[in-house]
Amino acid sequence: MEKVEVQFLGTGDAFGSGGRLQTCIYVQTRDSGFLLDCGASALISMRRFGLEPSGIELILLTHLHADHFAGIPFLILDGQFNRRTRPLLIAGPPGVEGRIREAMEVFFPGSSRVERKFAVKFAEMKEREESAFGGIRVTPFPVVHPSGSPSYALRVNCGGKEIGYSGDTEWTENLIEAAKGTDLFISECYFFD
Repeated sequence: MEKVEVQFLGTGDAFGSGGRLQTCIYVQTRDSGFLLDCGASALISMRRFGLEPSGIELILLTHLHADHFAGIPFLILDGQFNRRTRPLLIAGPPGVEGRIREAMEVFFPGSSRVERKFAVKFAEMKEREESAFGGIRVTPFPVVHPSGSPSYALRVNCGGKEIGYSGDTEWTENLIEAAKGTDLFISECYFFD
């Protein structure tokens, strides 16, 4: 069984409480590196921890709030200016492509229509349906967190390991299903009551 490493690049909320960076988790397998969520401070975190942004091939999003996806426009622009050639796949709830393109246009008008030397592709994940992205398999489970699109807990199979990730949510029995039998379950915990 191969080694899978998980690195927390950001564990903070949308407001930077306690000086924490926004949600971003890096997972490294023998064959690839990918992100679970990509908050606005993700590029800063990657640089701080010595991770090469152009090495990210896949971003899995739990939901479409900015503190979980607003780092993507910066990651794409960084790739454009640093001559990235490796494609980038962004997978998330329905509406993921539209939300990312809208954010890019708000942050950097015209940037979503620029021709790049690398492909940016999008995939919509549907609840309880497994999706395969190369050697990574993902099953999303619905959670309770209104975001204008479904919010998911993710169960990720990579490198022979199972990782569960709650994303933002209040309590729901679906967390049990997402966590059952995983090697690691990562749970968001903003409120204690």
